[in-house]
Amino acid sequence: MASQGTVLAHNLGEHYELPLPLTLFVVGGAAVVLLSFLLVIRLRGEATPLVEAPDTVPQRGFSPVPGVLSLVAVAAVAYLGFAGTQEPSESLASVVFWVLLWIAVPLLCGLVGDFTRPVNPFANAARLLDSPRVRKAVLARSKPLAYRSGWWPALVLFVLLVLGELVFNSETGSIKPAFVATTLLLYTVLSGFLGLVYGAPWLERGEVFSVLWNTWGRQGFFRFGAPGGRGLAGGLDVPFERRPSRVLLVLLLLISINFDGLLATPDWVKHIATDKFSSGTELQEIGILVVLAAVVLAVFTGFAVASARLGAHGSGPLAALAGLLPSLVPIAYGYLVAHNLSYLAIETKSLFGSLLQHPLNGNASYRVDNNLVPSSVQWYVGLGVIVAVHVIAVVLAHRHLARSAPDERIALRSEYPWLVAMVAYTAFSLYLIAQPVVA
Repeated sequence: MASQGTVLAHNLGEHYELPLPLTLFVVGGAAVVLLSFLLVIRLRGEATPLVEAPDTVPQRGFSPVPGVLSLVAVAAVAYLGFAGTQEPSESLASVVFWVLLWIAVPLLCGLVGDFTRPVNPFANAARLLDSPRVRKAVLARSKPLAYRSGWWPALVLFVLLVLGELVFNSETGSIKPAFVATTLLLYTVLSGFLGLVYGAPWLERGEVFSVLWNTWGRQGFFRFGAPGGRGLAGGLDVPFERRPSRVLLVLLLLISINFDGLLATPDWVKHIATDKFSSGTELQEIGILVVLAAVVLAVFTGFAVASARLGAHGSGPLAALAGLLPSLVPIAYGYLVAHNLSYLAIETKSLFGSLLQHPLNGNASYRVDNNLVPSSVQWYVGLGVIVAVHVIAVVLAHRHLARSAPDERIALRSEYPWLVAMVAYTAFSLYLIAQPVVA
């Protein structure tokens, strides 16, 4: 049975007793989203044009200084994972991978944009070996092979990371420092080899961290050379490719965080704590993820198709969902913030307070108060963030539907199904983030 370690324990601390029934907060949040729609349609103007740019991770050459430093950093973190303490919560390797790379960097990218391209070690390993001279020496050919795998490698790797974080996260599993160190080294070598074989296309669609950080970065304020408009969410003006692998990958950003929320609900935590499911827990959790993915995909596809038909778009289910996919990215980001606020604060304080002082052996006597961020703060910040990102989603969906319909009347009609989805999802999101936080 998976036993969640401290390094991955989200939503710790005492529960907050709401001054009003939870139902009122949920209904109020949904009402704000509905009112934002009424405001948007009153301010209807010229439809915002799409940015004509390929849906790929922008590429750059290997920069010697940041490139070498990033690879040295991977080697140093791996060394600490092998040579240091094997207690996950006290290991720099586990914290760097599961807190910094997996949560903190996506949060920063979603706020400021994808700043990671020069310092991404996995991309730099691929860039370093993407050389005709090296390719000629190793593969006896100077040109890379044709890359035809689309977004599937990134999708598969992302699912494995989600399972590693949320399912196979025992102290002898994915959060064990030695396992993290091995994974870092093997994946760096793998990414370098695939860069050698396929060249830049591997980084454009296959390397999971490049794709992940670029997708979050589309919402960020700055573009850092990537296509898109200025300001917050400007990169979401670039449409996502209408490929099943790309649509599933973006949708899984949302599904994975909802999955994390479901596993943090009191009922599930109680089952784990009391060993009610003493065997097969991992299979049950994988089953939950599969069912959740199928339900979310079916529901959002259904509402997207309804909007496309009412808007006379003449598009199929895949195109209908891909067109509205940018409006789901802010929602996924908002849930990422709300769900990880306390966890990130605790681990950041632990990182600076203990791990940097004792990088090899940790500090068993150093403990961070689980109430560092009070549950009341978690709830009200989460409430504000969830409502705000759903309002942004309504605006993005409105822009897409306005430019896709033949006239203003039909465009307005097409917005109603997706509005229903947004209002319902606001209520669901607020209910879900409340479970581990409020009494």
